[in-house]
Amino acid sequence: MSNELPEPNGTCWCGCPETPGYGRYFAPGHDKTAEAAYMAVHHGGSVARLLHEKGFGPGGTETIRAAALDRGGWKVCPKGCGYAGAPASINNHINRHHKES
Repeated sequence: MSNELPEPNGTCWCGCPETPGYGRYFAPGHDKTAEAAYMAVHHGGSVARLLHEKGFGPGGTETIRAAALDRGGWKVCPKGCGYAGAPASINNHINRHHKES
């Protein structure tokens, strides 16, 4: 099986009959439905179990946050507050929490 993601084809990947918008894999919000279904099938619906099974729980060699910063494209807020997230999340965070007075 190839790791290449196929192009969206008008079918919602959560398995429902809805049609996603052009160029999308999911109808609005259905990515979270698919994620919850995957977690239920593979990890008993528990994020803690997922992290433990992947070695990111307490006692692991690294945290999931460190892994996301190291190789997941995450960044730390440049304002020094310690918040970390995807670049778009950092921008939203700065706009919400660090607006100039």
